[in-house]
Amino acid sequence: MNNIPEVCIHGAGVVGHALAIALARAGRSVAVISAGNAPSSPQPGADVRAYALNAASQQLLQSLGAWPEATAVTAVQHMQVWGDDGGSILFHADAGESLNTIVDVPALEQALHRQAQATPGIDWLTQPTSAKLHIVCEGRHSATRAQLGVQRLRRPYGQVALATRMRTEHTHCAQASQWFRSGAPEGASILALLPMGGAQGHEVAVVWSLPADQVNPLLHCPEAEFESAITQASQGLLGHLQLISARSSWPLEWGQADHWCGRDAQGQAWVLAGDAARNIHPLAGLGLNLGLADVRALLEHLPTLTGPHHWRPLDDLRLLRAYERQRKAESAPTSWVVDGLQRLFMHPNPTAQKARNWGLNAVNQWPSLKHWIVQRALSPL
Repeated sequence: MNNIPEVCIHGAGVVGHALAIALARAGRSVAVISAGNAPSSPQPGADVRAYALNAASQQLLQSLGAWPEATAVTAVQHMQVWGDDGGSILFHADAGESLNTIVDVPALEQALHRQAQATPGIDWLTQPTSAKLHIVCEGRHSATRAQLGVQRLRRPYGQVALATRMRTEHTHCAQASQWFRSGAPEGASILALLPMGGAQGHEVAVVWSLPADQVNPLLHCPEAEFESAITQASQGLLGHLQLISARSSWPLEWGQADHWCGRDAQGQAWVLAGDAARNIHPLAGLGLNLGLADVRALLEHLPTLTGPHHWRPLDDLRLLRAYERQRKAESAPTSWVVDGLQRLFMHPNPTAQKARNWGLNAVNQWPSLKHWIVQRALSPL
């Protein structure tokens, strides 16, 4: 680079790409720190994950020209959750809406990558450079956050998420399905089947949260054995499930940085976003939605050439602290609810088991409450 950038973004994931495109369009010069200079486009099939994105996240990505093609997205019209003792609840989207949209991760990363490469004002570096503002969005294991001396509270769940893709015997009918199990001898687990391939598709993204000691056998067992285990755990809802991708896993934990902005030893301002700021259990599929909500909030608070704070310096800590206060306040309820649900459904006590299953059935019989829950799910986080 010939000139010092105004913004240096640490992390070239979805949040980093979205910030780079938006800030460059707002007239800021941006440098993105990635593993490779001008990283190559993500390869299809390299990542088996899928994101559940709400309407606000979809609108942001569409505004950036980075929404994937229709073949890579599936609007969720229904969602059913089963407890471990007969409890269940079924949600339906209102007419003309969806509960959320399941998006193929490689397809989303490719769309963002193409748009970033076509946006003037973005440079790609392999090492950090001086800048007026550093935005750290490297994920929950952020090395830059650690170098800044930021303390991170963390609470491991003792579970590991296993992810893969499977073909279904019966169409999923645009329904997301989830099963909570807490009984012995297999231990607590949460299985989610996320619909892909369109409203009448026969493909699902699997996310199975399991005790750590159960994951390795399922990762390495023969395909037929794995298919049988998933088909049984999903109660045969979609018929026989056939493995069509690799299997991957990662440990689960709750975490949050104690402060999200400040100045480094050289006096340069920095701010955290995405999983570098906080991460939650994937049971509700809200993690990336929180990160994209951080993007929207930063765009509201940072000075842009045409924005309300255009006269203030880019490294104004008052603006960064306002962002931190807003996002901590907005995301805390989501974090508490998700953590509370995980604890409630994983609790082995028989009384807790009866209470949670009674609660599922009771809410299922209360249409106004179910509608309120659906509307909250559609709201920005």
